[in-house]
Amino acid sequence: MPDHEALPDHRPVTDKDAALVQRMFDRVAPRYDLANAVLSAGFDRHWRDVTVAAIDPRPGMVVLDVAGGTGALAAPLAARGAHVVVADLSPEMVRVGRGRVAGVGWTVADALRLPFADASVDAATIAFGLRNLNDTRAGLAELRRIVRPGGQLAVLEFSRPTNRAFAHVYHRYLLGVLPRLAQVLTSDPGAYGYLARSIMAWPDQRALAAAITDAGWGAVRWKNLTGGVVALHHAVRPA
Repeated sequence: MPDHEALPDHRPVTDKDAALVQRMFDRVAPRYDLANAVLSAGFDRHWRDVTVAAIDPRPGMVVLDVAGGTGALAAPLAARGAHVVVADLSPEMVRVGRGRVAGVGWTVADALRLPFADASVDAATIAFGLRNLNDTRAGLAELRRIVRPGGQLAVLEFSRPTNRAFAHVYHRYLLGVLPRLAQVLTSDPGAYGYLARSIMAWPDQRALAAAITDAGWGAVRWKNLTGGVVALHHAVRPA
């Protein structure tokens, strides 16, 4: 990555620069799906499958996939018959996604100011995007606003491994191996350095569940995936 390409703050802070987040994802969009598949050792597909199963999309359901990138999660949601719309901050992600995934809607939108009416969708999903917002709780509240009472939320996000020995190995991978692989796989390895640091700074499963509850969601629960490397949090908007 050229020295002049600034990266956003990797911490979950309220002064994270959304413009820097957008430009970072614009740069990585062309090879984003390939890099994710390789860097996750192919587990990313399993994580998405678990998310789809939790939402259980059906014909007639309206699902908004926020920070949906190139549509990797939207595609299997739509394959189950739901009407799916992808909203992403990065115009380049949306451009690449439109060329790869048919049968879904696309819009460039800020997750903190979604262009959707109150209680207008049956479910909202956000996969590996909540970490990049400059206000986690405001993002969760905005998702609550657009989901109808009784509707669902699924947050798929990196988390904390539950086994201490495995956590040590995983952190060495994040900070050592992943950046080296990113130099080969991507045109912007600095962005994947940001990824590793943002994962390390992100709250654990219980803390994220508390944040979701504080944002007004009910029936919050989580499922650890791949030993807690990733967790799927599921919640319901109270009636």
